[in-house]
Amino acid sequence: MKKKIFVIGLCMLIIAGIFTGCNNQSDSKNSPFQQETKNKKNTEHAAHTEKKAQDVNISWHLSSSTPKENKQEKLTIEIKNNQNKPIEDYEINHEKKMHLIVVSKDLSYFNHIHPTYDGKGKFSVNVNFPKSGEYKLISDFIPKGSSQTTKTHAIKVAGSTPKLEPLQADKSFVKIVDGKEISLSYDGEIKPSKEVMLKFNLSDASTKKPITDLENYLGAIGHVVILSEDTEKYLHVHPADSKTMGPEAMFYTEFPTSGTYKIWGQFQHKGKIITVPFVITIP
Repeated sequence: MKKKIFVIGLCMLIIAGIFTGCNNQSDSKNSPFQQETKNKKNTEHAAHTEKKAQDVNISWHLSSSTPKENKQEKLTIEIKNNQNKPIEDYEINHEKKMHLIVVSKDLSYFNHIHPTYDGKGKFSVNVNFPKSGEYKLISDFIPKGSSQTTKTHAIKVAGSTPKLEPLQADKSFVKIVDGKEISLSYDGEIKPSKEVMLKFNLSDASTKKPITDLENYLGAIGHVVILSEDTEKYLHVHPADSKTMGPEAMFYTEFPTSGTYKIWGQFQHKGKIITVPFVITIP
């Protein structure tokens, strides 16, 4: 069976945030549903899934009403319950109370950051949008005693809106990033809603020597974020084995539907975060 190469991972969320022209204060979109990949090795994620979901309302505030490209903005995220009271307690999930993904609509820009918890249900972080156009913000957090929650928000950065080019699947799934050669592979055939194990392999690009001293990054050997081309299907996945140090890192996941997806794998080596992107089409 021909060996193919790419990345992927473990917990899956389908999100329905639609890009809009507003940006300052508005409630985010909810996920239509949340689904965990059936991976028995990842007991932490299974535990979060089994907890009861809590109704939350979230508001997003930027420091300016019209954000501009390459201008730093302060983003404040305020979370309340259905009684309009602040949700004040959050569980630590992979070393952080909140993970925030920022992507441009064409998926050419990606940033994985972690807002600071300021208390009384408020998080804040500085953000920068490198070009004009539309962006999606995706927040992951776990209110204490509840299940993992994902909320999304769309903004438009002032300026001319660039023409969106369709994603093209990579012809090669071996890439050189920051002096590292990273390949991503799977065996067999990938189909929608079918669990698949995927494997990263990392080596030194010059010497081809396997990297066996990957460092802990947010409580795991690595993280993978996956978005569909339309940005409505979102997966934030974690490795099957968080104790390995390389050169291999294995992930389990299920692609929800056919289509084109962009994948970002993140690892840490010698104090530096390595982010490697891949694009794959699921038939």
